[in-house]
Amino acid sequence: MIELLEHRSEVLARRIHEVFQLSYQVEADLVGSSDFPPLQRSMSHIQSSKSQFLGEWIGDDLVSVVEFSCTEDTLSIDSLVVHPEYFRRGLGSRIFETLLNREHWQHADVETAAANGPALDLYGKFGFIEAERWLTDDGIEKVRLLKTLILG
Repeated sequence: MIELLEHRSEVLARRIHEVFQLSYQVEADLVGSSDFPPLQRSMSHIQSSKSQFLGEWIGDDLVSVVEFSCTEDTLSIDSLVVHPEYFRRGLGSRIFETLLNREHWQHADVETAAANGPALDLYGKFGFIEAERWLTDDGIEKVRLLKTLILG
């Protein structure tokens, strides 16, 4: 079941944080970073976030989470994570497609590490194209991807 998560709840913020930590550790290993910024994010930061969180549950397990925000016509994807025990089951695609179909947007953007091949493949599958690349202060090469709906 995919639903909006009430991330201000301590219980749900803890569950979101756990999935973030497990998934971002895999990404940190992919990019070869021992000091990966997303791993520094605290549970209280999740609770106080102005973003929204969509999550998928399988039984009692929170298996995927996408953090996002919407303005008038732009959908910004801040995070998309899948619990490592549930990798390669299509859950990232399912929650991402649910998000893209539930929000009203004309432009969408997302950033990821350039070395995160699975994320780049996922976003490419949904028509996102690379807009820019840069090196962070932490020495991680990042990629920004965009998608614009053609209306009419």
